[in-house]
Amino acid sequence: MNDDLKNLGRMTPPAPSPEARARALALAMQAFDEAQNTSEVPQGTAGVRRQSSIFNRLWSPVMNRKFLAGSALATLLVVPAAAFLTLELTRQGLPVDTNGQQVEVADRDASKDAEVKKAAPSKPNAYSSADKAAADGNAVTQSSGALADQVDTRVAEEPGARGRAGVEAMVGKTVPGQAQQELEFDAAASQTRRTQFAAPPAAVATESMTGGSIVEIMQSPAPVDTVWQAEENRDRFTSADTNPVKSVATDPVSTFSADVDTASYSFVRKSLMAGQMPDPDSVRVEEMINYFPYDWPGPDSKDAPFKATVTVLPTPWNANTRLMHVGIKGYDVAPAVAPRANLVFLIDVSGSMDEPDKLPLLKSAFRLLVEKLKPDDTVSIVTYAGDAGTVLEPTAIKEKAKILAAIGTLQPGGSTAGAHGLDAAYNLAERAFVKGGINRIMLATDGDFNVGPSSDEELKATITAKRKSGIFLSVLGFGRGNYNDALMQTLAQNGNGTAAYIDTLAEAQKTLVEEAGSSLFPIAKDVKFQVEFNPREIAEYRLIGYETRALKREDFNNDKVDAGDIGSGHRVTAIYEITPKGSPAVLNDDLRYGAAPAVQADAKPSGEMAFLKIRYKQPDSDTSKLITTPVTQSNAVPTLKQAGQDVRFSVAVSAFGQKLRGTDAVSAYPYGSILDLASAAKGEDGYGYRAEFLSLVRLAKGLGGE
Repeated sequence: MNDDLKNLGRMTPPAPSPEARARALALAMQAFDEAQNTSEVPQGTAGVRRQSSIFNRLWSPVMNRKFLAGSALATLLVVPAAAFLTLELTRQGLPVDTNGQQVEVADRDASKDAEVKKAAPSKPNAYSSADKAAADGNAVTQSSGALADQVDTRVAEEPGARGRAGVEAMVGKTVPGQAQQELEFDAAASQTRRTQFAAPPAAVATESMTGGSIVEIMQSPAPVDTVWQAEENRDRFTSADTNPVKSVATDPVSTFSADVDTASYSFVRKSLMAGQMPDPDSVRVEEMINYFPYDWPGPDSKDAPFKATVTVLPTPWNANTRLMHVGIKGYDVAPAVAPRANLVFLIDVSGSMDEPDKLPLLKSAFRLLVEKLKPDDTVSIVTYAGDAGTVLEPTAIKEKAKILAAIGTLQPGGSTAGAHGLDAAYNLAERAFVKGGINRIMLATDGDFNVGPSSDEELKATITAKRKSGIFLSVLGFGRGNYNDALMQTLAQNGNGTAAYIDTLAEAQKTLVEEAGSSLFPIAKDVKFQVEFNPREIAEYRLIGYETRALKREDFNNDKVDAGDIGSGHRVTAIYEITPKGSPAVLNDDLRYGAAPAVQADAKPSGEMAFLKIRYKQPDSDTSKLITTPVTQSNAVPTLKQAGQDVRFSVAVSAFGQKLRGTDAVSAYPYGSILDLASAAKGEDGYGYRAEFLSLVRLAKGLGGE
């Protein structure tokens, strides 16, 4: 008999198949629902702990100990002990069913329970991994210690979490010191479904990581019936109607400002990876297109800082129109000759920043940037919450340890005195001003300015005035649920800076390290584009994207009108959908009384489709210069395949962005076709950006029910 027990203890139980796990979970959920509907026992009390919570906190750690796991001794010792514990708990009046199992308890009435089920998920919380574990078929009433062990095995597979810091963040433990500072946030784990599971006690989570005793677990207080409440989603975006189709006969000129921001793409990515379609207003198609590096030919010298490459090709989603694709590359400043930089980190440490994807990620991002700067560059740090404060006076990068230590001290708390923080940052920038160098404030925030002057117009006026002194402003956005994209766009556009959205440490690496030159070192300011279409060749046109960058026709030659800036090596892509003269796709009827004589007289000979003009200022000048490029039939290719890989890939991105915005022109163009177009044009993808894009298209395809 003893030999049989020993042999039995050494046996490894077979792993359940995925189908069996799925069936078991389905049956368990069905039984739970039936029990809730038929049980006469109140589903819980507020005065005692759940029986299964205490039982599992004993059971799981003991059973997972190596000296007990898999042995007959576990059966002989632990099972009787567990039975005795169950008997004692029952004697104390805690409810159990006829099988000796816990009866679930809830002190909420039916109406409150209905409200909980209707609540929409909005806030990342510490139960991301627990929810995933439940979806995999694990019992939702597992102990926190066992849960932490399971999460630990997943962390190695999660690209955005690192080691025990990732475990602690996911089970709800506050991570002190360096572990929290180096935390990487994974967008895929950030958005969780609404759950009704009790929050695990911090002491229990600690036990699974430090090997604490069972007695310590039993003595730790546990919250009873704690529910993670969904918070209202207060993300704010600028609403702008999609550009309409315009008739060349009546409106032949299109004018807009350059836009090299990429924030929209990162936010769209985070939404899709969280299992949600993005807010249409969050999708700015030009920012999605310009997110990717393209190999457009660049200029030979900084004297002519831009070069335009124009390609006219068939439209993938409409056989009766064509695309006029304009790719512009800025002059690339060599790192050895890059000017000195005077940077002020203006960091939001208000209470709203107390999330894993906000302040901890922000600190890691700025550490990366510090490593990229040159020894004679300087950094200052200003924080703002209830009030503004200077954390670090202007300090040379050669004192790197001092700068990194200052970043490490940042802690969240308080309201958001953003306007006061801006004043303090500008004062520091002025004190350390580098003549002929880069003087820039880098604002890192979730965009919540709720104390002091907070209207967009007041902040815009302040930043515009400071911009004239040579101090520019860039914005880095973090987090969701409180993200004020509209305000961040206003600040960056009026501060001669860029706006980026940092959702992962990999995005921080891309924005602040790989593209540091384009982010920090401008080669031109107030860059404007104007395209005039030839009415003899083109009947209609539609600019794809740039809705928030539109300018009046007369603004193009007005040097007092502000426009976008372009940094070292920046690439800007603009795409028009154009309708040739005589195409069945023409939407506007001819004018009854014909075109104006001036338009007829000025029309260029057949063969020239359009005329591109770029106006810009040197960074230290207030007088603009002009670059012109005619667009002729020599720029056209007869088939889509004959267009370059970068052209085709950027067209696929434009189609994806338009579809996410709900643009009518691409409503019949399926995600599958976008995926095929992008896959065929993927080309070399050293950083994996294009492979990631393909994954996002697949996610949207699934979420859209295609």
